[in-house]
Amino acid sequence: MSRAFVKETAESAPPPERMVDEGPNLVTPEGLAQIEAHIARIEAAMKTETNVLLRETLARDLRYWEIRKASAEVVTPSSDDTVAFGSTVTITRKGRQQTFRIVGVDEADASNGMISHRSPMAQAILGARPGDIVEAPEPLGEIDILSTQGRN
Repeated sequence: MSRAFVKETAESAPPPERMVDEGPNLVTPEGLAQIEAHIARIEAAMKTETNVLLRETLARDLRYWEIRKASAEVVTPSSDDTVAFGSTVTITRKGRQQTFRIVGVDEADASNGMISHRSPMAQAILGARPGDIVEAPEPLGEIDILSTQGRN
């Protein structure tokens, strides 16, 4: 039988590598601290972990976070009122008011009001100012920029 048709067991297969986004790895100062915390946590876990599969997974995750740290470009939020990376923005859209901060890919957490600078929403409003109305493709639609705050 050809080796191509032999099923490898989950116990013997190493975990697949984590995908690393292309392009600049923009991060806020808080985002860089999160990356460093991930690295420290994984390094500590690797010192005590004896399970081979868990160690492989930890090693894979450590490689990912080390790449993200090495490629990190810390961007300090602007102090003006233009929507930019790191800005906290309040908008109205489709009758609903929303406030969120535009952050790096690894920092994004929509449930905590943090959206990636690569998200369609962020891309639609980058460069806008309070009072601007941005016409974005559906499903975003019309976005009214109410306020922005740079440095927190």
